[in-house]
Amino acid sequence: MDSFLKKLLLCAALVVLSMVAPSSAQTCSNYTFSNNKLFSSCTDLPYLSSFLHWTYDSATGKAQIAYRHASVDTSKWVAWAINPTGSGMVGAQALVAYQQSNGTMLAYTSPIAAYQTQLQEGNLSFNVSDLSVTSTSSEIIIFATIVPPNNGAVNQVWQDGPLSGGSPSVHATTGANVQSMGTLNLASGQAGSSGGSNSKIRKRNTHGVLNAVSWGILLPIGAIIARYLKVSKAADPAWFYLHVACQTSAYIVGVAGWATGIKLGSESPGITYSAHRTIGIVLFCLGTVQVFALLLRPKKDHKFRFYWNVYHHSIGYAVITLSIINIFKGFDILNPEKKWKHAYIGVIAALGCVAVVLEGFTWYVALKRRRSQGGSKVPHGMNGSNGYNHNGYGARPHQEA
Repeated sequence: MDSFLKKLLLCAALVVLSMVAPSSAQTCSNYTFSNNKLFSSCTDLPYLSSFLHWTYDSATGKAQIAYRHASVDTSKWVAWAINPTGSGMVGAQALVAYQQSNGTMLAYTSPIAAYQTQLQEGNLSFNVSDLSVTSTSSEIIIFATIVPPNNGAVNQVWQDGPLSGGSPSVHATTGANVQSMGTLNLASGQAGSSGGSNSKIRKRNTHGVLNAVSWGILLPIGAIIARYLKVSKAADPAWFYLHVACQTSAYIVGVAGWATGIKLGSESPGITYSAHRTIGIVLFCLGTVQVFALLLRPKKDHKFRFYWNVYHHSIGYAVITLSIINIFKGFDILNPEKKWKHAYIGVIAALGCVAVVLEGFTWYVALKRRRSQGGSKVPHGMNGSNGYNHNGYGARPHQEA
């Protein structure tokens, strides 16, 4: 009985703890400043463990603000900015802070005119006073009094990045670091996400989905169809048309995804992913050549057909390999929830398992036919000639990829 009571009390304690724990999570509303400074409004910023506190005086148009950036160490700089002309980084008027090599904290203003900035000190387009900074072992707080434009209805940007040689260096261009922007109305106390940011995120996600489905899934499926269905007499010539339909669909969808990526690049001139971009351009070129090469396909008894087959299969497998590599580079750039990357890995693994099983079955069928027909060639489905009177099925003609 005592043992039962102990277990019951333990379960009750766990339930209580599970209910209490979330409420103890840090938010802007339950934070107390060390100098007992009070603000009338605050918001939990959705990225980079950041919070903004402020008091806005509509009579003077001034706002006292405190920007808190938690979970940050001395090797990083932090910044909060208002962008009077847009929703992104370029044009932002920033308050920057970091710990100097001598251990003291530095806070200053920096107008951002271009990407790849090193946050040089300069005057902002609006008045700033009482600028100061405090820090603890894991948090930096910037205090200032500002006169925001547009009666306090502004676009805000917040950021962190590494220090290099004691000066701010370029921040990361993936994940939360490219999503940390939004709208803010200092007068009404309302904060929201940036419409421009959401639009760009949607474009990036669309780009990723289109390319993962086309280059990363449909192309391998089309190759599997061409490689293994031709072994079945019942699938001839259906396998050829399925192969063409699958690869053509993959190319059309893939070009749409590629074009979306080019558009994203043109809209973000300061953000470049050289390897991902280069591989994407190479894939587009190879894919286009592969599609148009179908128009130049020699007849199966032509002397150049063998060389065309070698070219076709070599380019095809190269495109599939590069596609999968580039999709994983895209995952690293987009930094989505892990379930999406795991899902794609699962799809590729499943296709790989199917290919292995079908490869074994193909060789089993081909060797069995060889013995029954007394043939002398070893089957090789990928060169369009399976070793049986040049077409793999005795004298029966069939289509080739």
